[in-house]
Amino acid sequence: MNAAIIAVGSEMLTHTRVDTNSLFLTERLNLLGVEVVQKVVVGDQREKLEAAIRYCLEHSELLILTGGLGPTEDDLTREAVGTATGREVLFDQGICDALIARFASFGRKMAEINKRQAYVIDGAEVMPNPNGTAPGQWLSLASKQIVVLLPGPPGEMKPMAEKEFLPRLQKMLPPLALSTATFHLTGMGESDVDALVAPIYKQYANPVTTILAKAGDITLHLRSQTKSQEESDALVAELGSKIEAVLGQWIYSRDGSPLETAVLRLLVERGQTVAVAESLTGGMLGARLSGVAGASKAFVGGFITYNNGQKQGLLGVDPWVLAEQTEVSEPVAQQMAAAAREKSNAHWALSLTGYAGPDGGTEENPVGTVYIGIAGPDGYLKAQRFRYPAGDRDRVRQFAVQSALNMLRLALS
Repeated sequence: MNAAIIAVGSEMLTHTRVDTNSLFLTERLNLLGVEVVQKVVVGDQREKLEAAIRYCLEHSELLILTGGLGPTEDDLTREAVGTATGREVLFDQGICDALIARFASFGRKMAEINKRQAYVIDGAEVMPNPNGTAPGQWLSLASKQIVVLLPGPPGEMKPMAEKEFLPRLQKMLPPLALSTATFHLTGMGESDVDALVAPIYKQYANPVTTILAKAGDITLHLRSQTKSQEESDALVAELGSKIEAVLGQWIYSRDGSPLETAVLRLLVERGQTVAVAESLTGGMLGARLSGVAGASKAFVGGFITYNNGQKQGLLGVDPWVLAEQTEVSEPVAQQMAAAAREKSNAHWALSLTGYAGPDGGTEENPVGTVYIGIAGPDGYLKAQRFRYPAGDRDRVRQFAVQSALNMLRLALS
């Protein structure tokens, strides 16, 4: 079975709202072996919604709509589905009575407008909503297709999906055994990763391989579905072992944990600690480390030295080096790391200095240039220059933090 999802509501087309409902539904549907082939966001315009419903029903066996089930004039999902499927929308007195009783339990009188939520598409099964006033609906069409109406608020949609919608759907589907594996890696670009592993995973129609990328981080996801759990596990293990053999040290996590967790685990295993000295990232590296539960076992703290005066005053960076080499240079990154290690009495220290933009930079070190220093036991001291795409200040900083964590991970490994 394949599925389409329509998120309904003009607010979903603004820059302030994200359609998290479809992400939740996609995950749950995939676990049942249902592939989501389309996602659409439609505003509160009935004709456009009807057209989207018809289009999705031309291409999918299952259509799920979220939102547009409220009591106001712009809540049009019930009527749009009715028109698009050639069904009447009928008033249900039982639902209306239940709504009146619900409001009464809160000491309120139900407004007349709430009666709109008591309308049901002819032939649809009602799915109760204990967390809100908009019931869901399950409509089976003569074409063997299914249309499901779910409320828009996640606090109502998710419980209804878990308790009402997904169990009904699962009863219709053949039993499938699912096996997954996830690899997180860093230090390589998405295209470089794919160039290495594509010749391997393309040999397999099952498992399915997905590669996702964000700032400095790659997720490689394997998913196999068969009728036998043993067979499904074996397929994922077989492909996973081949991919691991190629990617090797670039993989930092196999359990979904982020890079900072992997780094802290290595430090704890060795009984060692780390400190940080940050310029352009202004505390982002420290925040990543301290955001992990139990981080105090290995993270001792850090220094935010955003200008040259702080680099000299807090870390003792040589003013001559700052003047001659500029604050964005290899020697400054090295001195920052060495001083942070010494002053914090940590085993390791990381430093970051660079040009995040949009202003600054030099001909030699344009915006997007970052130097990352690392100091460790037995005189270990080095700095590395990185160039990231300019134009997005926050993205440059995210890349820099990811690279710093990976430098420490590789040094520990």
